[in-house]
Amino acid sequence: MARAIWKGAISFGLVHIPVALNTAVRTERVDFDWLDKRSMEPVGYKRVNKVTGKEIDKDNIVKGVEYEKGRYVVISEEEIRKARPEATQTIDIFSFVEAGEIPLQHFDTPYYLTPDRRGGKVYALLRETLEKTGKVALATVVLHTRQHLALLRPLDDALVMITLRWPEEVRGLETLELDSSVTDTKVDKRELDMAKRLIEDMSGPWKPEDYHDAFRQTILDLVEEKASKGKIATVEKGKAASAEKGADILDLTELLKRSLGGKKPAKKPRKAS
Repeated sequence: MARAIWKGAISFGLVHIPVALNTAVRTERVDFDWLDKRSMEPVGYKRVNKVTGKEIDKDNIVKGVEYEKGRYVVISEEEIRKARPEATQTIDIFSFVEAGEIPLQHFDTPYYLTPDRRGGKVYALLRETLEKTGKVALATVVLHTRQHLALLRPLDDALVMITLRWPEEVRGLETLELDSSVTDTKVDKRELDMAKRLIEDMSGPWKPEDYHDAFRQTILDLVEEKASKGKIATVEKGKAASAEKGADILDLTELLKRSLGGKKPAKKPRKAS
């Protein structure tokens, strides 16, 4: 069973659903570390002044945002800390929209949500409600000190949370140079029929197990081949761990009634600075 990377609660109205967040994807690329070929020791980085070329101590480094070309506004660590959103350990649902309404280019990273601490019944209720209505939930959540816009949608027996890109992070189609050869072209019917037949001939079911990263596999095979010949250098690596806290569940029926009775217009989130 996958280890949860975050624990908290889904919140909508007065209802809280304890959940655990699990990664839905993983990166399987090959990492190439820098090594000193003379000693096979790891190669690190130095903090260097780009003007003088001299190494500087970390105590002399501050953070700045380029306001104009070559001119910076310095922001202190305390100011950065105060600007970070509060980690509330909740996925705060603020609205529901049609499932097909959100363009794919807004999608970022998917996660699996599982019920935690006797939250199965309420979890199932939200999943079934989304399934029956064809809606997805819009929410905000703080992960790793950053606030994210996210959607929640059903997937078979589970709920999936997908973080979304903020509107200013998505380029519109108007930024593309699409001339009249694309926008005003009259497609020839014969060519269209031929293209459709070609697509039909090449069509098949989605079988993700049939697709592989050929470059990664070639490198891994090369590593195995060299390792079998004793061409190995030992390099020590660090370790990391993290833990999060959970949330309680309250009476569902009563909270639903109270939520409907005291319904207020949903507030739209603002992106944290």
